[in-house]
Amino acid sequence: MSAQPRIPSLATRIGTASALTATVLAGSSFVPALTTDAQAATASGKALKIAAGKKGAPYKYGAVGPNRFDCSGLTLYSYRKAGKKLPRTAAAQYNKTRHLSKSSRKAGDLVFFHSGRNVYHVGIYAGKNKIWHAPKPGKSVRLEKIWTNKVWYGRVR
Repeated sequence: MSAQPRIPSLATRIGTASALTATVLAGSSFVPALTTDAQAATASGKALKIAAGKKGAPYKYGAVGPNRFDCSGLTLYSYRKAGKKLPRTAAAQYNKTRHLSKSSRKAGDLVFFHSGRNVYHVGIYAGKNKIWHAPKPGKSVRLEKIWTNKVWYGRVR
């Protein structure tokens, strides 16, 4: 009989894979950007769900919840509940976010509506070119299609 090649046991292969996984995970804890992106993704998903949960809440200028909102009040409230701080106004929120291209946007990112260089409205991107937002007096928090291409995108850090 000829000698058969030695094949590592399943336990040996799993042990090696676990050691590699542990090394990769331990290494990533020293790279702040990776941790921050993971935390931001979690917060943005939570903020999106919180905003969606406010569907039907009436618009009120200057309101930050929990039962009435203006546009930046809804984003501030949603992200605060998700563990992130944002400034009060849409323009200040834009300045506080990491700016993104349209192709880089993800659900939970903020969508800023602008006229020239002035930001005048904000909502939370829900995917499929839609946002959750508090539109204007007489309206309530709703999911709506983005109606213009004059928007900028930002990711809460």
